[in-house]
Amino acid sequence: MQIDIEGHINGILNQNRLMLARTITLIESTLPAHQQAARTIIDRLLPQTGKSVRLGITGVPGAGKSTFIESFGTMLTSMGHKVAVLAIDPSSTRSGGSILGDKTRMEKLSVDPHAFIRPSPSGGNLGGVAKKTREVMLACEAAGFDVIIIETVGVGQSETTVASMVDFFMVLMIAGAGDELQGIKKGVLEVADTIVINKSDGDNITRTQLAQKEYQAALHLLMPRSPNWNPPVLTCSSLEATGLDTIWQTINEHRKTLTECGELADKRRNQAQDWLSFLVEEGLREWFFNRKDIAEILPKLRKRLDQGKQSPTAAASELLEFLTH
Repeated sequence: MQIDIEGHINGILNQNRLMLARTITLIESTLPAHQQAARTIIDRLLPQTGKSVRLGITGVPGAGKSTFIESFGTMLTSMGHKVAVLAIDPSSTRSGGSILGDKTRMEKLSVDPHAFIRPSPSGGNLGGVAKKTREVMLACEAAGFDVIIIETVGVGQSETTVASMVDFFMVLMIAGAGDELQGIKKGVLEVADTIVINKSDGDNITRTQLAQKEYQAALHLLMPRSPNWNPPVLTCSSLEATGLDTIWQTINEHRKTLTECGELADKRRNQAQDWLSFLVEEGLREWFFNRKDIAEILPKLRKRLDQGKQSPTAAASELLEFLTH
């Protein structure tokens, strides 16, 4: 079936949500014809991308990410912004992952005409999910969404993966859950542009303020990622919608500061270069392991490794020798 590339491009530029959803389906497809069409569409849309505020959000379990994103996203749409929420979930092996649950929890935002919520394809392949999410982000920008929120649903490497494709990375925390610094990795703190302590309401406000001081002390021990920005520790209540305006002001202040000194443009250029390297490495890996001769010898090499008859170094050298054949 012929893919109407012009129809996809015009539909997205005219902010047709159905055509945006169809384009994202092409982007996520593994069929070669769909991949080729998606590449052509994204390349043609590139001049209309890059104008959005790209936010990454992660959080410890129980931090209330869904409630926060719904409250924050609803505040932004009420201010006239168009918000797209994309999720990276490398932990789920089921199609759609847990963001489908999030979508039902974000009842208000999911029916907001100025918001768009989209799950990432999952299946344990973080690299593949990240690749698709980047391209989906560009399609959403071309469709007029001026705030893109990329949520990491899984744990571990997904946080730094999200941080590598956004302008501003937020770590959502809660107070009153024991040692506040447990459950958050140093690597995540190092890429954070702000820490936000959620659920600052009711009898939890005092604990939240105490946690705020603890996080501020922890951040002082780390070298800031940017020479032009010191990550603040903020508090909010998603349920009462308090503190959300301060978070948005902080994001805008960060954007203004990094734009004026040229760091934001450098950051996006570096992200594009890193993306190129990643795509080449992924492509080479896929091509190599799909080769018939590699597929035939690999099980034998793995068996010898299991039996202790060959070292990983020797097995890798034997595999790589096929590149010279």
